[in-house]
Amino acid sequence: MKKLKINKTTKHNFITYLMVFIAFAAASLLLAAGQMSSLMEGLLVPLCIYVMLAISLNLTVGILGELSLGHAGFMCVGAFSSAFFSKCTEGTLPDGFRFFIAILIGAAAAGVFGILIGIPVLRLKGDYLAIVTLAFGEIIKNLVNVLYIGKDQNGFHFSMKDSISLNLDPEGQIIVNGAQGITGTPNDSSFIIGIILIFISLAVILNLINSRDGRAIMSIRDNRIAAESVGINITKYKLMAFSISAAIAGAAGVLYAHNLSTLTASPKNFGYNMSIMILVFVVLGGIGNIRGSMIAAVILTLLPELLRGLSDYRMLIYAIVLIAMMLFNWSPRAVEWKEGMKEKYLGGLKKRREKEVK
Repeated sequence: MKKLKINKTTKHNFITYLMVFIAFAAASLLLAAGQMSSLMEGLLVPLCIYVMLAISLNLTVGILGELSLGHAGFMCVGAFSSAFFSKCTEGTLPDGFRFFIAILIGAAAAGVFGILIGIPVLRLKGDYLAIVTLAFGEIIKNLVNVLYIGKDQNGFHFSMKDSISLNLDPEGQIIVNGAQGITGTPNDSSFIIGIILIFISLAVILNLINSRDGRAIMSIRDNRIAAESVGINITKYKLMAFSISAAIAGAAGVLYAHNLSTLTASPKNFGYNMSIMILVFVVLGGIGNIRGSMIAAVILTLLPELLRGLSDYRMLIYAIVLIAMMLFNWSPRAVEWKEGMKEKYLGGLKKRREKEVK
C-alpha cells in the first residue's frame, strides 16, 4: 500500500489548527472539572480576541510588509457597529441569529473602513504609513466619544453636542451616549464562539498566504518594483490584505463589545496603547509567523495575571520574559540554533524513510 503523502504547507497548517484545538480541549476539561479559577475563566474570551487581533495584524505587518498602528481603530469600528445593531434589535431577533448577524456587520464595517482608509494611506511607506494609521485610530475613538444617537417612535436622532439635543420622546431610548458609550449590550460572547472565530480567521489567512494572491502579496513585500514589473496590481493586492486584516480585527471587536455590559471608546480600550500591544504580539511572536503571534498573544495576556501574586516582582518578570522572547526570535545565534535543530530533525526523518524503503 502506498502511504499518503502530505506536503509541507498542509502539515504546517494542520499543526497550527491542532494547537488551537488542544488549547480549547484543555481549557474545556479544566472548566468541566471545576479546576479553573474565576479570573482565568474571565480571560478566555479576551484571549480569543487578542489572538485574532495578533494574527490579523501579522497579515498586514508580516505578509504585506506594511507597518500599521491603527489596528485598534478597526476593532473599535467593529465593536460599536455590532453593539449598535444588537442594541437596536434586542428582543426582535433570536439571540444566536442576532449575534451571527452582528459578527457579519462588525467585520463588514471594519472591512469597508479598511478599504476607504487603505486607498489613500497605502500609497505611503514606512513611518509615514504608521503615523497616518495611528491618526486614523485616534480619530475613530474621538469621533465615537462625541456621537449621540437615540431612537423613538419617530426614528433615529443624531447629535454631536449632547444627549439633550436629540429631542427624544419620553419613551425614547439613547443608544450611543457620547463618552459613556453603549450600555446594556447583550452578553453573547463565549469561549466556544471565540475559538470558532479563531479557526475561521486562521482558515482565511493561511489559505490566502498559500494561494496565488498570497504569493503576489509577499512578492510586493519583498520587492515592489520587481512585482510591478511582472504585471502584479500593487494597489489591488495591498487593499486585499489590508481590508481582510481590518475585517478580522472588526470581528474581534464584536467579541469584545458583546463581552462587556458597557462599551466605551476609552484610550485603554481602543487607543494608541492597544495598537502598540497588538504590534508587540506580532513582533515577539515573529513577523510573518502566524503561529508565533498566537503563542505570544496567549503568553503575554496570561503572564501578568498569573504573576499577580508576586506584586513586587510582577512587571520585572514580565520584562524579562519579553526580552527572552525577543532574543529567542531575533538573536542570530538563536535563529542559527533553530535552523540547525530543524535540519537535524528533517535529516532524521529522511534517514528513517530511506531505511523503510530498503
